[in-house]
Amino acid sequence: MYNLGTKAYQAYKNAATTTASPGQLVLMLYDGALRFLEQAKKGFEYEDPLEFNETINNNILKAQAIINELNLCLDIKNGGELAQHMRRIYLYCDDRLLYANIHKDINLLNDVIKRLEILRNAWAEMLSVRESNGALNSLGSAQ
Repeated sequence: MYNLGTKAYQAYKNAATTTASPGQLVLMLYDGALRFLEQAKKGFEYEDPLEFNETINNNILKAQAIINELNLCLDIKNGGELAQHMRRIYLYCDDRLLYANIHKDINLLNDVIKRLEILRNAWAEMLSVRESNGALNSLGSAQ
């Protein structure tokens, strides 16, 4: 049964995703993938083989689902070289996570985390600049 805190959190998350811009949704996807990969890393600390394997496997699968969704959302037809490059990065990350999961290799996990952090931070910076430019444009049109 859900407690009040869980229901409030779910309501907040639902509101956040329904009111977020497409750019903010992508940022949320990066954050989610990174959160699941950090949880997978915690699985390496468990001594119980079942807990070790389940934690790593389940969280890597969740991160892979997010990465695959990011990949499927790319507009290859209109996105040019950037979209093609992003597709290669996403496929690389998915492949590394597959091997990390099969071989329980934390180094491969760390490699993907590093790459996703770079993408996430670049995306956040782009959104920040875009919002700043939008605010400046609205100030200019108000005068």
